[in-house]
Amino acid sequence: MDLTDLTLVARLLKVVEHDVVPLTRAGVEQGNKLFGAAILRREDRSLVVAATNAETANPLWHGEVHAIKLFHELPPAGRPDPGDCLFLATHEPCSLCLSALAWSGFADAAYLFSHADSADAFAIPHDIAILKAVYAVPDPDREAPAPGRDLYNRSSRFLSTADLAAAVAASQDPEAIATVARLRATYDALSATYQQSKGAAGIPLP
Repeated sequence: MDLTDLTLVARLLKVVEHDVVPLTRAGVEQGNKLFGAAILRREDRSLVVAATNAETANPLWHGEVHAIKLFHELPPAGRPDPGDCLFLATHEPCSLCLSALAWSGFADAAYLFSHADSADAFAIPHDIAILKAVYAVPDPDREAPAPGRDLYNRSSRFLSTADLAAAVAASQDPEAIATVARLRATYDALSATYQQSKGAAGIPLP
């Protein structure tokens, strides 16, 4: 996914702000986490599906997995091939969602907030913890990873992920930078709402 293309960056940010955030706001009010996702047609960047976390209904319905579920509930005749789509996640996909994307054939995914943001800014540390505990990813606090080694392969024959916020910062585009700042404030507020009732909805890992 070419995030040096500022028209693409602007479109992805617009989808988060106008299509995903309203769903997430309603989901958080019901006790769900603040993670959301969207699927766009690669050719014209039109929205196919927008979704948000629905763990109160099923603990597997993370934002990305819920989007994939809704995508496959569309009539096959009008549903694009996953390879012809761009996947957008508000937060860097966890191990479950990375696998779901790979298994489902979505080859390109962009995310706005990183795993570190999820753990530090939004007090949801499970992504990194599960990658370390279940998948035996080296713990940088105890074991120095190989040069260039990350928590997962960001580019593979199955899936490539791209950091939208980093692309915006590198672009130095004032409008995109202002939009990311606005979205950070929005998600900070959503996080505060979620934290007030965290654990009350029966999610296994709140």
